[in-house]
Amino acid sequence: MGQKVQPIGFRTGIRLPWQSTWFAPKANYGQMLVEDQKIRTYIDNKYNKQPPFAAVSKIEIARTRNEVKITLHTARPGIVIGPRGAEVDKLRQDLEVIINRQVAINVIEIKEPALDARLAAEAVGEQLKKRVAFRKTMKQQCELAMQAGAKGVKVICSGRLGGAEMARKETQMIGSIPLHTIDADVDYASIGTRTTYGIIGIKVWIYKGKYGQQPEEQTGGRKTLRRPRSFKRQSRAEAPPAEVAGETKKSSEAGSGAATDQKNTAPGGKV
Repeated sequence: MGQKVQPIGFRTGIRLPWQSTWFAPKANYGQMLVEDQKIRTYIDNKYNKQPPFAAVSKIEIARTRNEVKITLHTARPGIVIGPRGAEVDKLRQDLEVIINRQVAINVIEIKEPALDARLAAEAVGEQLKKRVAFRKTMKQQCELAMQAGAKGVKVICSGRLGGAEMARKETQMIGSIPLHTIDADVDYASIGTRTTYGIIGIKVWIYKGKYGQQPEEQTGGRKTLRRPRSFKRQSRAEAPPAEVAGETKKSSEAGSGAATDQKNTAPGGKV
């Protein structure tokens, strides 16, 4: 049998931070764990299972002595915040009722949704609910991720694909996915989407490159690396004295020559 490792858990604590950050004594550990699960379930059902879809990808929970800090990573922060912060205030009040603790909510926007594995899996699931051809949907999502800057994408759908009597598994892959390299930034998500034929399982891997690598910029059809921050262009004041003196002498000679020509030229054009 093949030995599979969950890419997020494989890197947590080494390359990725924990999604729940708190400490509890043994007597309260189970209670806080259940509270975290209630928070994640409520937010997922409210923003990802019913319209308006806010595309919440990740929920981070950090506890202090007095309050619970919740950070939402979403592609549509306007839906979560609402007009003048009305929606986020309502969400905070609902969560305070559920866990009976003081709650603080922070919302972070996801700049490129195509590079987020959870949002990519949700997009494939929504297309399958609309009975779009599964191969076409998987290929489109892979191409979108590659266009956004990914170095490799893999999508697996399993279940009664296309309404077939027997369940099967289909895989679509572009680029490379180094699963054994901890330095590789691989995002992973696994969800189940409910269709008229049953539940379809969707798994997505997105390889973004190694941690710490500078992203490439597209400039005029050519790929150029960003200039390091430590690079400092040499100013005129920092140039060697000999070079500055030489440049000053040349500029003064050019200026005197231009003045002589202007003096020898009469207004009528006669010399």
